[in-house]
Amino acid sequence: MSSDPRITCSVIATDTWSKARALDLTTLHGRVETPIFMPVATQAALRCVDLPVADDLDFQVLLANTYHLLLRPGPEIMAQHGGIHRFMNWQRGVLTDSGGFQIFSLSKQLSMSEEGATFRSYVDGRRIQLTPEKSIETQRIIGSDIMMVLDQCIRSTCSEAEARAALELTTRWARRSFDARGDSRQALFGIVQGACFPHLRKESAEQITSIPFDGFALGGLAVGETRAEREDTTEFAAPLLPADKPRYLMGVGTPIDLLEAVRRGMDMFDCILPTSLANQGVIFTSRGRIDLRRGVYRSDMQPLDPQCSCSTCQRYTRSYLQHLVRSSEFIAGQLLSIHNLTFYRNLMRGMRENIIAGTFRDFYHSQVEALSSDDLDNPTNPPPVTTKMNRMVLGNYEVVVRDDRMPAIRHRNSGEVMHISEDPRIESHSLYVEGSRLFDRVADGSEPLVIWDVGLGAATNAMVGLLALEERETIERPIKIVSFENDLDSLRLALQHPWHFEHLRHGAPHRLLKDGQWQSSKHPITWELKHGDFMDLCAGADAPDIVWFDPFSAKVDSPMWTMPVLAKVLSLTRGKATSLHTYSASTAVRASLLHAGWFVGRGVGTGMKRETTKAYTVEAVRRGLATDLLDTTWLGRWERSDSQVPVGADPEPFKKAIRGHPQFGA
Repeated sequence: MSSDPRITCSVIATDTWSKARALDLTTLHGRVETPIFMPVATQAALRCVDLPVADDLDFQVLLANTYHLLLRPGPEIMAQHGGIHRFMNWQRGVLTDSGGFQIFSLSKQLSMSEEGATFRSYVDGRRIQLTPEKSIETQRIIGSDIMMVLDQCIRSTCSEAEARAALELTTRWARRSFDARGDSRQALFGIVQGACFPHLRKESAEQITSIPFDGFALGGLAVGETRAEREDTTEFAAPLLPADKPRYLMGVGTPIDLLEAVRRGMDMFDCILPTSLANQGVIFTSRGRIDLRRGVYRSDMQPLDPQCSCSTCQRYTRSYLQHLVRSSEFIAGQLLSIHNLTFYRNLMRGMRENIIAGTFRDFYHSQVEALSSDDLDNPTNPPPVTTKMNRMVLGNYEVVVRDDRMPAIRHRNSGEVMHISEDPRIESHSLYVEGSRLFDRVADGSEPLVIWDVGLGAATNAMVGLLALEERETIERPIKIVSFENDLDSLRLALQHPWHFEHLRHGAPHRLLKDGQWQSSKHPITWELKHGDFMDLCAGADAPDIVWFDPFSAKVDSPMWTMPVLAKVLSLTRGKATSLHTYSASTAVRASLLHAGWFVGRGVGTGMKRETTKAYTVEAVRRGLATDLLDTTWLGRWERSDSQVPVGADPEPFKKAIRGHPQFGA
C-alpha cells in the first residue's frame, strides 16, 4: 500500500484448498467486507427496489455508472447535490464504473482515438468526447468512494492484434487517469485487459500494477466468451494482481460465477442479473434457478425458497407470485428483486464465513450443484412467456407486447415466442455476431465471406449482424448474407409495426421483401433472400463460411433439426473452414451434428440458456478456429442420456458413430 492510502486493505483469511480470501476494506463511507457483491444502481437507482431495502440487506457498496450519469442528469446537477451520496440519499459506499463498457456496448457512431472515445448521446444526440481526464473529472464530481480508470473494452473473442492494441491503449489511458485523480481522497482502481490470451493478460497486469492504484480489476470478461474461458482467464489472471489489494471482477455474474471466481481469488463483483432477471420472473434458490412463468407453479403453495428469510418468502407463495408475474404487475419485479438480492447477500456472507472458518471447500461442494442448475425439484421444458394478447396478427403469427420486455413475434399454433430473451438484439449479437467471431472472419481473407442465415424469422439475427457491420469504418472483404425462410409472414408482420422492432428501422428488410435482395451503399455487403423449402434451395447457394442456424424451434420446425439437414449443410460447405452456430444445446442436436460429421463445441450462454452450440468442419479445426469442443466428459453424459439417439435413427450404428468420432480421440 502507498504511504497515504485512499483505501485500507487487510487480509483476514486465505483458504488453504483454493485461492479464496476474505478482506476488510475501509473506504470514505465505511467498512467493506469481502467477498462482496455490489448491486448495480446504474443511474443512481436500483431497478424496482428502494435503496433502504439495500441498506437493510447490508449491502456495503453500490455500483453507479459514469457514462449514464454524465449524460443524465449531468455533472452540474450532481455537483449541486454535493455528490451522489446526497443525490440518492445513500450513506454507504459507491463504486463508479468509468463508462468504458457502455461506450463499447451502447454508443452509436463511436470513434476511438488516442485522446478518448467520441460518441453521440442516447439522451439528446449531443456529440460527446469522453477522455480519461473527463471520466475522472466526472467521477470526482459524482463523489464515489472508488473510481475506475477509463479503459477500452472490446469483445473477449477478438483477435490477438485487437486485444493487444486495446490493452496498450488502456495502459496509456490508465496513466492519464491516475494523473488526473490528483489529490482527491477517492480510491482509484486500474483495469487489466487482454481478452482470453494469457500472455496478453500477463503483459497487461505487469503494466497496470506498475502504477500505484488502490485496487485492480479484470475487465473484458462476460462479453462473449464461454463460462469455461472466463473461469480459465480468471484462474490465470487473479494471481497476477497484488495480494495486498482488492481484486474486482467486473460485470460478473450469476451465483455460480461468483462462487467460481471467489474460489480463484477474486474479491469484488457486480452484475445487473439479480434485479434484471427478477423483472422477468426468474429467481435463484437453494434448489436452483426458478422461472415463475412456468405453469408448474400456478398452484404451488410453497414460498420461493423454504430456506430463505427474506420478506417475500415469509409473506407470499409461489402461486401468488406467479400470478403477479403472469399479470405483469409492477410489484412482482420488486418482490422478486428483494428475494434475489437477499440470495446474493446470503451467498457472499456464506463464502466469507466459511473462508474465515477454514471450511470453504465443504461449502463450495455443498453449493455448486444447486448454483449450476435450474429447478432441481421441477425439471423443466422451455418456459412459457408472460404476454398481453393483442390483434396485431398476420397468418399464423402475432405480435405480443410484454411489460418491461421487448415485444416479440408469437407462433399462434404452437404458442412459442421468437427470441424469448429480454432484448433479443443482445442475444443475437452475443450468439451469432460475437459467437461466430464475425469481425475476425471479415479480416481474414479477400474472397467473399458467405453467411447463411437459416431461419430468417423477423430478421433479428441478420439485421443485428448487418447493423454491426455497417458501423465499421471500412470493410475490405465482400460479405454476402443469404437468408432462408419458408414463411415470410413473421417478417411482414414485424415490418407493419416498426415502433415495436427497432432493428427493422432500416431500408434493408423492406428492399429484401420487395426485390429478394439488398446492397449496402456503404460497404461491400449484399443480402439475398431464398424463400421456400430449405432443402430445395440450399444446394443452389454459395458455400457458407458461417452458418447462423436458427429455425424457429424443434416443435414448429422439427424437420430442420434432423441429421439429413445437418449433414446436407456440412456437405455444402465444400471443404471450407466453416463454423455453425445455434441456440440449441440439446443432447439430441449435438449428437446429430456429431453423427453428420461436424466437430461440436459449447457456445456462449444467452438469456436463460447456460450454453448454446457451435460446430466446425474439419478444415475449420485444422485452421485452429474450433474452440471449447465437447470432450469425453460430455460423451459420458451422452451415454447416460435418454436422448442418445434421435427418433428414426438406427440405434447401434448411431451410437458407434458417436463413440468413434475423431473429436473424442478415436
